[in-house]
Amino acid sequence: MKLNLLKDLFKNFDGDVVFYEDLKKKNWFNIGGKAKIFFKPKELKDLTEFLEILDKREKIHIIGAGSNTLITDEIYDGVVIKLGKSFNRLSILNSNIIISGAGVLDKKLAEFAAENSLGGFEFLSCIPGTVGGGLKMNAGCFGKEIKDILVSVQAIDQLGKILTIPASTINFDYRKNDLPDDLIFLSASFKGEKKNSLKILQTMTELKAEKDKNQPSKIRTSGSTFKNPINKSTKKVWELIKESVPENTKFGDAYISEKHSNFFVNKGKASFDDMKKLINFVEKSVFIKTGIKIEKEIKILEN
Repeated sequence: MKLNLLKDLFKNFDGDVVFYEDLKKKNWFNIGGKAKIFFKPKELKDLTEFLEILDKREKIHIIGAGSNTLITDEIYDGVVIKLGKSFNRLSILNSNIIISGAGVLDKKLAEFAAENSLGGFEFLSCIPGTVGGGLKMNAGCFGKEIKDILVSVQAIDQLGKILTIPASTINFDYRKNDLPDDLIFLSASFKGEKKNSLKILQTMTELKAEKDKNQPSKIRTSGSTFKNPINKSTKKVWELIKESVPENTKFGDAYISEKHSNFFVNKGKASFDDMKKLINFVEKSVFIKTGIKIEKEIKILEN
């Protein structure tokens, strides 16, 4: 839809709609251009009204922490939504149920569970995204996934209809689920088990130490680039990459991490094309060497 028509569509809308917003600082790679429309709803009412006005005229992408996203350097021809502060709330229900907004960081949810003596959330302290992103991809590590603690999800479709979906009706698989792609997660309920807070914190410390030992941190990366090839190989994807791709492979400033070969890094001014070329090269090299087609875990936002 043409920009002048979109501006006219939202001229009486009270929400914070920005045209041609820069996306580069909104993701961990520090790569990307602008979004034709960027919207940060302050509360559910704003989001509902925005979706009703938009009426599916544009494609929509939800961005959380930006920890798992590679964004085009071009102007993204669509809508990017980032949930505002009212979607960052945490509360306790019936002593062992946590209700979390979709915008809450996974680490914050783990810390909140520890403060309330609820175990089962410890693995989330090592996942660098938001609850909404975690639900979308059934995030997990150290043998646990978000589905293992999920009770229900609240979501909104792109026409503004709010849905509550019990976890028992969702089919989760490795890094995915069968929910419609156009749903926007609003909040979720999780069930924990009563446990000593000090023991929870000790487990979280141990998991973080294990993660820091094996994975790079404090660099411009988007975490695991590819999924492990379940039922296709006894090897992890990082092992397949290590044996299939020459050391020091790079495109521009897009490099493979020396510490973990499934982590790709922007070491300077890597472009979208640099990083995408590296991803495609690694995918092709692994297939040629091993016959295994590896699947991207990272989300690529492009036109």
